[in-house]
Amino acid sequence: MNRLHKTRFFLFLVLAVALCMVCLPAAAAPQSGPIIIDHTSTHLNEVPLSAIDHAKSTLHIAYGHTSHGSQITTGMTGLVSFAGAPYGGETYRWNNGGTGGALDLHDYAMSGDLGNPDRTSWADRTRTYLNANPDVNVIMWSWCGQADTTAANIDLYLSLMNQLESEYPSVTFVYMTGHLTGSGADGNLNQRNEQIRAYARANNKVLFDFADIESYDPDGLVNYMALLANDNCDYDSDGNGSRDTNWATAWQNAHPGEWYSCSSAHSQPLNANQKAYAAWHMFARIAGWDGNPVVEEPVTLPGQSGIPTDPDNDGLFEDLNANGRADFADVTLFFEQMEWVAANEPVALFDFNGNGRIDFADISALFTEL
Repeated sequence: MNRLHKTRFFLFLVLAVALCMVCLPAAAAPQSGPIIIDHTSTHLNEVPLSAIDHAKSTLHIAYGHTSHGSQITTGMTGLVSFAGAPYGGETYRWNNGGTGGALDLHDYAMSGDLGNPDRTSWADRTRTYLNANPDVNVIMWSWCGQADTTAANIDLYLSLMNQLESEYPSVTFVYMTGHLTGSGADGNLNQRNEQIRAYARANNKVLFDFADIESYDPDGLVNYMALLANDNCDYDSDGNGSRDTNWATAWQNAHPGEWYSCSSAHSQPLNANQKAYAAWHMFARIAGWDGNPVVEEPVTLPGQSGIPTDPDNDGLFEDLNANGRADFADVTLFFEQMEWVAANEPVALFDFNGNGRIDFADISALFTEL
């Protein structure tokens, strides 16, 4: 082969490699350890806005599920219109295709679930989908009761997931536990969920712990699974073996305005709320966020001598002039420095109407609060 032919061959080889790399789906961020999404992952205000935006710009998600699994996506849909959503509800828009700056999530992308119509064909449906949609870089599958099975069947699930990971190394596969059935800590379901958890931790997997999320209310103080909680959030409050109280409705009644109504198959809205918060936490982690909450602090406004304070400890800094109280002088200062606040302060700390931006409506909301 003469020099000219060698040069042409080399250029052809480089071009071929480059084309192959272009055709590969974009991979999620490298992962050095397990990502465990559980009830401690439901504090959406801990997820930085930059991490949410990065997830929306990099992830292409396909989700296969039936009724129980829909709690995640119906919760995500309700979140978009929730007035109390950090950074404003519009931040959490999603659709199939990711149009308009939304998260790209194809709901019901693959038919059935991890046990329907059987325990193996979901893996082939995954291959068919990925081969037809090479841009997808996250795959999610959920259970609908079938996790309450034998250890051998859970081993089969784990083996099939591992095989898919080896076939599609650029795709992140999300493992899941099964929803609660009321059988408690010693029940077979919890043993099988523990089997999945142990595997995920030992092998650096991404786990959406469906069961653990619905075992706790937002305060996180009581493990209701151990009190025989079921998927509807009913539990045994007095230890007599009979479920007599519902932790979700009790929390909802005690915290008006801190949750939103949404569809939640077989369960209560609060359960779907928690699943939606945890899902966004997970997406941010998959996209590269390290899981450490960013503590946002205000800075001194022009012409002032102190840092704004939060007199009522509600996470909003009403005392812009740092005189120790919220008064009309703060409203005046906000009006005069609104553009500066929008450009230099953490938006969430001065977004008094919760729409995700600094505008005149925030000045009105602060005035109303006085």
